[in-house]
Order: sequence, then structure tokens, then C-alpha cells
Amino acid sequence: METEYRVIVVGGGHAGVEAAAAAARMGVRTLLITPDLSRVGQMSCNPAIGGVAKGVVAREVDALGGVMGRATDASRIHFKMLNESKGPAVWGPRAQCDRGLYPRAVSRILQELSALDLFQEMVAGLWMEGERVRGVITRGGLRFRAEAVVVTAGTFLRGKIHIGGEGAVDAGRAGEAPSLELAEALEARGLEVARFKTGTPPRVDGRTVDFSKVRVQESGGGAYRFAGYVREEMPPQRQCWMTWTGGELKEVVRRNLQRSALYGGEIAGQGPRYCPSIEDKIVKFPDTPRHQVFLEPEGLETSEIYVNGLSTSLPGDVQAEFLRTVPGLERARITKLGYAIEYDYFPPHQLRHTLEVREVEGLFFAGQINGTTGYEEAAGQGLVAGANAAAKVSGAGAFVLGRDQAYIGVLVDDLVTRGVDEPYRLFTSRAEFRLLLRQDNALERLGPLAREAALLTPEQDVALERRLGQRAMVATWFRETSLPPDRVNPLLNEAGGTPVRESARAEELLRRPELGARGLADAGGIPGPVPDEVLHAVEVEVKYAGYVRREAERAGKLREQARFRIPDEAPFERFVTLSREAREKLARVRPGDLGQAGRIPGVSPADLQNLVLEVRRWRGSREIGPKTE
Repeated sequence: METEYRVIVVGGGHAGVEAAAAAARMGVRTLLITPDLSRVGQMSCNPAIGGVAKGVVAREVDALGGVMGRATDASRIHFKMLNESKGPAVWGPRAQCDRGLYPRAVSRILQELSALDLFQEMVAGLWMEGERVRGVITRGGLRFRAEAVVVTAGTFLRGKIHIGGEGAVDAGRAGEAPSLELAEALEARGLEVARFKTGTPPRVDGRTVDFSKVRVQESGGGAYRFAGYVREEMPPQRQCWMTWTGGELKEVVRRNLQRSALYGGEIAGQGPRYCPSIEDKIVKFPDTPRHQVFLEPEGLETSEIYVNGLSTSLPGDVQAEFLRTVPGLERARITKLGYAIEYDYFPPHQLRHTLEVREVEGLFFAGQINGTTGYEEAAGQGLVAGANAAAKVSGAGAFVLGRDQAYIGVLVDDLVTRGVDEPYRLFTSRAEFRLLLRQDNALERLGPLAREAALLTPEQDVALERRLGQRAMVATWFRETSLPPDRVNPLLNEAGGTPVRESARAEELLRRPELGARGLADAGGIPGPVPDEVLHAVEVEVKYAGYVRREAERAGKLREQARFRIPDEAPFERFVTLSREAREKLARVRPGDLGQAGRIPGVSPADLQNLVLEVRRWRGSREIGPKTE
């Protein structure tokens, strides 16, 4: 049995899958090791991918050559574009997936990578040489050597499941043992550790739901795909449904609040603000008369339904009681109880932007171990960690995305620079350049960067070239083609616009709010079949050109700040012209450039000016580099 690799990835969740696949695509011999190979790519909570900001991340992972987009298309049974009535900067594609089809698609895609091996075993510790990682040690005593290790342990590190206040059960997921030895081994390295919690709602048998009392949500976006390189065959589509909680449920929860593991004192970890339990909703929003509940199918070959919106750690009898108060669920039979899970994470200020642990060379963290929540956030981190692990062992440059380049860049920078005090979730509001970071232009933004970093397979590279060619052709056609009135006016008449009297450039016509790219392209006879996604991306660029230009200018200023580099060994505590708070926070985060330093809460503009002077003065005294950038 082979025991020597270049990169080892610990954990087979969404972060681990993307980390292993990224390293393998870069041609580095990689091992993914996880306790149960049948659960690689498992959707432990809701079987859904995407949403506001999260959908953009899923598209970005795909644009960087990742697995998530293809697996989503291959298992998608319901689709909705969120925020479609708002501007394109906040559109969020979301797919409900078949819980069984998704991990099978993930396994199939991983099998395509010749540089990747998979092994089933629990990792118990790190194989160390001094302060450098040299591999992993399994619970069974096997040693696997590697030059870099990526740990993506999810909720398994000292995980405990809570249902009611009856005491916790040690588990990493329902029915799976936690990772105790690895958690202890990591803490023994002197790393700071803390606790978070997350939770799931009950599942019910769809055959016992009264669908006459709930609102139907049809699947939309039949032609939409998360994957831009490979076209997967999509399964049949299914409906979702929506209902609401009311005063009766609120009363049941209030009456039993002390029986909740969360409010009964069993759980100490902080939970996610943006995906709260039903107990949190009732306590923190007491005046809200009702809360939405979404009924989402678990798959094509099961009647089981995920009751989204009722995450809880209340006992089983209370879950059954409050479900009976929800319209449509009065007679619903529970197939799986909701539960909360508490687990270790390692505050991410201990990481570099490559997601390498500062104090342990060759060790990378990705996913919930960094204090995040969500499949998409985990996948984005996994890809970054895997790419950087592969780059480190092969001598290539670091793979770091800027805040103006990707939501993944925003995610990583927020984690490393600002840290977390609750499970981190991405939102469009966290991205200051969100008009540049749209879901429709992910391939154009990140495909060339993926190619440069060797993250694409040869087939993906060919598909990227085709897509970039289509985009350039469409942009040129709109810029150079004039359309006569007899081609344009029927479109304007239909849309209630003012007719034109003479020919006009297609690009100028596209700036009119009542005209769209598809209508103009068809009227003008654009050559060849052009995907709607390409037309839409060009349309946004044209209609929002002024806003896009201003965001690009602001992004340029951010890059200017990033050019002033701050050495990792800079003695921030000795920079006396800075405030005490700034010195403490700079020493904790250890920013790599002035831009990152400016994003640390508590570091003022005056501190930044003094920081430049202090760094230059220190460099000069050390004679280790030029005094100016």
C-alpha cells in the first residue's frame, strides 16, 4: 500500500473534496483520507447549494475547476434565482439537490483525477518533524507521509450532538463517531481553540403532509447551470412548498424552552446568527407574528422532506408537538429528529491568506474548522487550501484571491483579518465590489486565473477558451453592429418604448432599459448559437457600465494599498507611534500588506499612516530591503 504523497487532505466533506481535487488537478500526488468513503460529499444538513452570495461562490468554485458546480447540476431537482427582482449584483442562484445523487456525482468526478487516491480511516494525529508537518497518523497506527496536510474536519472535532437537555452524545454527524485524538493533537501544538454550534431541523414523511394548506413553489431556470465547463445531465424537477409558524408554535417553544439543549445550559458554543434555531427566533424576535417554513424534498426516490426553518435542539416530543401547529404539518410523521451539534474550531486569525497555519509549516485548515458555516464557504476555502498546499510542495507561487476578484477572496480575507465570533456566513453586503463579482461573470473573472495556476484539466481549458471567445465575439458584435429601425421598432413597440427613426448601434440600444440583449441579438442576426448566460453578462456590463467602471477604480486603489508589503516578522509591538489597540490587533493578525491592515477593526487611518513610516524605518534599520515601495 502506498504511504507517501505530496499532499494529504483529512476529511471528505465539501472542503475536503475541493482541496483534494484542486491539488490533484495541479498534478500533485494527493491522498484524501476520511472515516467513511461512502459519505464523501455528504450533504449533512439541507441538500441545497447556493443562495444569496453563496450561489456566486458555487459558480466561482466551478470557474476555478472545482467539483461543486458539476455535482449540483447532476443532482438538481429544484431551482430558483433569488433576488431576481433586484439588481444583478445580488442575484443568487439556488438549487435543491437530491441527497443521494449529489455525493454519487462527487465520487464519480473525483474518480476522473488520476493523481488522487482515497483511503478510509480516521486520522488521529499529525506526523511532525519539529515545527513542520510531515504527514498524518491514523487511529489504526498507519503513517502516511506528505509535504503538506490540509485538515477539513467539519463538525467532527470533539463533536457532540444535542437533542433536548438529556445530555450530549459524542458524534461528528448523526451516526458517525467524532474525532477526539486529532482535536487534542492540534490543540497540543499550542493553537487557540474555541467552540461553535450549528443545528438541523426535523425531517418528515411527505406522504403525511397536507399540501392543500401550503404554497407551491415551482422550479424555474430550466436552462441555468452552475457548471460552465462540463455539461451534466440534469434529473427531473420537483416542487417545493412554503408554510408559516404562528402563535401556537411560539407558545409550545416558550413553554418548553428550558428543555432545549441551547437554553437549558447543555450547549456553550455560539450558534449562527443568520441560520438560527426556532428557539432563537422565538426568544430574539418575540414580536414577530410568524416565521417562514420551507418544505424541501430530500430526493427523487424518497418521500422524506426537509423542514427548512425549524432547526432545533428541543426534545423529540416537543418537536412533534410544535410541528402539529404548522399549517400542512398537523399530521406529519417525523422521520428524523432535529438536533444541534457542538464542535471545536480554530479561530482563523492564526492563518495566512493561503490558509496555512502560521505556526505549523505545511499545515492548512479549510471549512468549519475555521469557524464558517455552509457548504459553499467550505468548498471555497477547500479549493484555496488545496491549491496552496499543492503550490507549496511544487514551488509555485501562492494562490490568493483579492476582495475585488472573488467572493472567495472576501471570505478568506474576512476570516484571516477580522476573525469570527459566530459561525461566519457570506452575504452580498460583505463584498464592497459586488457589482464586479456577479454570478454571471464568474468564468470570465476566474477562469484565466485558474488556467494560470494550473487548476484546470485540459478539457476545462478548452471549454474556457470557447467561452472567452464567445464573450469577446458578443461584446464586439454589440459594439460594431448597427440595427435599422425596422429591426428594432417591433421590440420597442412590444416593450412600450419610443420607436427609433434611424439606425443605431446595438450597444447604444442595449443601454435602453426596455431592451434586452437576447431580443437585439435575435433581431440583428448575431452569428451562431450564443448562450443566454453570455448575452446576460454582456448586457449587465453595458447597462451598468458607469457603476462597473467606478467599482473597478475603487478596486484599483485597494490594489495600490496591497503593494505596500509588511514583513511577517515586523515588530508591531515596538511601533510606538501607533495606538495600543492597533499594535495589539496588528500583532495578532499580522497583516501582509497595508490594505489588509486597514481592514482590521480598531486600526485607524492615522495608525495606517504611522504604520508606513514605522515599517520603512524598521526596514532601514535592519537593512533588509528598500525604504520605499
